[in-house]
Amino acid sequence: MKDFEEFHMNGGIGEASYANNSLLQREVLLMTKPITTKAIASLYTKLRPETISIADLGCSSGPNTLLLVSELMQAVDCARKELRHRSPEFHIHLNDLPSNDFNTIFRSLSQYMEGLKKEMGEEFGPCFISGVPGTFYGRLFPTNALNFVHSSYSLMWLSQVPQRAEENKRNIYLAASSPPCVVKAYYEQFERDFLTFLMCRSEEIIVGGRMVLTILGRNSENPCDKESCHIWELLAIALSDLVDKDLIEDAKLNTFNLPHYTPSLAEVKCLVEKEGSFSIVSSNGRYIDWNACGGEVHESRSVEEAGKSVTKCMRAVSESLLVSHFGVGVIEETFHKYQKNITDSMSKGNRRYFNVTVSLVRNQMDN
Repeated sequence: MKDFEEFHMNGGIGEASYANNSLLQREVLLMTKPITTKAIASLYTKLRPETISIADLGCSSGPNTLLLVSELMQAVDCARKELRHRSPEFHIHLNDLPSNDFNTIFRSLSQYMEGLKKEMGEEFGPCFISGVPGTFYGRLFPTNALNFVHSSYSLMWLSQVPQRAEENKRNIYLAASSPPCVVKAYYEQFERDFLTFLMCRSEEIIVGGRMVLTILGRNSENPCDKESCHIWELLAIALSDLVDKDLIEDAKLNTFNLPHYTPSLAEVKCLVEKEGSFSIVSSNGRYIDWNACGGEVHESRSVEEAGKSVTKCMRAVSESLLVSHFGVGVIEETFHKYQKNITDSMSKGNRRYFNVTVSLVRNQMDN
């Protein structure tokens, strides 16, 4: 997909940047922290490596990236202190597509490393951080190079728009009116991509290594479940309004579909078992309010403020795809209408995202 080649979260540190509009993703990281830290502490306790190699796949940019890195290293440091072991060396690999704003991360590293050294003390092992541009739907690292892999809010993005998506007129994503062939194509694309992801990681992660994946998903076996599709339906309505105003060509909208699929927990578990390289240690599904796009949920926040926060979050995520397909000229009007649609929807009731998390261990494979 040509549009997907330039897909990235909004870079920099400006008002529309991902760095300043990723509080939802931060809340998800904090929500799943007990699972993530338990997994990496367990890995260290069992394997006790002198060097621990960690990859964050789909790291994006901004403060969330280094927040996760800190949490993982702190968990290992606590585990090694309990065992009275010397601190391991840490190799941290930050991966995202080549179009990601790695420079914002790199510019913050010097200050981050100084703060880390003060916080963790002189006994804390050396830490080496590198960027790894490339798609995680392919090999990224040498065989048996990794101890631990983490990915949050990345695997719902597909490697491409599914075939036959052009039959999904004006929907831009799965909806109640999507033809069965389109629904089937979306799942099959996710299946191919997720199995490829697991196969690639099985080559890169050592036996006994761990992987924790959190995916924006759905709490239903219906791929067109309104709860999981509603946020994109509101964007489709905004774009359709611009078609009606002759600001966007109808043909242009009909050829725009998102490379995105929100799986159920059952689908994820089934594919892990089908691929066979990993065993499921734990799995769960949890809700988080749309309101979390503005940080911790406060009852005092007005629906208008909440709607604005959600829109800014969605803009930071989707703007590059929209600009690539429709051009920059309609972007402000698109998000103006999108904000109105989101605010109207939130005024009618609580809106939630559903998150699927699986904690995996790399199996010993038979020869």
